[in-house]
Amino acid sequence: MAETAQKSGRSRSTAAIKATTLGKQAKSDLPKEIFAEPFNEALVHEAARADLAARRRGTHSSLTRGEVSMTTAKAWRQKGTGRARAGALSVPHRYGGGAAFGPKPRHYTVKVNRKARRKALRAALSVHADRDTVAVLDGARFKEPATKQAADALKKWGADGPTLVVIGSEEESVAKSFRNIDGVSVALADAAGVADVIGAASLVITEAALDQLKGRAA
Repeated sequence: MAETAQKSGRSRSTAAIKATTLGKQAKSDLPKEIFAEPFNEALVHEAARADLAARRRGTHSSLTRGEVSMTTAKAWRQKGTGRARAGALSVPHRYGGGAAFGPKPRHYTVKVNRKARRKALRAALSVHADRDTVAVLDGARFKEPATKQAADALKKWGADGPTLVVIGSEEESVAKSFRNIDGVSVALADAAGVADVIGAASLVITEAALDQLKGRAA
């Protein structure tokens, strides 16, 4: 897949990049600045891993032996009982004891350089252009929420799921039209990450979102 994407990326550098216009018969031009990037598997993997790691809240916490509600007294006296000697009941191997090496709150942030992240986003978008799995949507057609209209447009296009719809910050009606469709997720152009793009089988981008993506990735 990587070799195919690289070859097609080089060939697209001299040709216009076209995409289906959702709900219309015409084709739309895609900016070469973000849809003509050769695929770099290692870079895309690094950026997607960083995106997914950043979404982890990291609030998991377990009680250590010093934090459990347990007496600090010795379980029983050292000698004279005939039993093995024992210390505190808060040790990890006893019922109700603290956890040994248990999870504590932490962050999972993975640093990725800004240029590398932008390049990975361009590569992820270019994969959809290679496969012809990207469509452009005129958000002005949805002046009010219309889920049936959105579902019909996707069905007519023949989009495979899962589908990611990338919208502009002011296109609330578009978000409401697509978000209740099974297998469809909606993301803002300034928040859609490499993991979102590369994890979708098909991609729908509004005209307003194209301009914002161009600013993020170019």
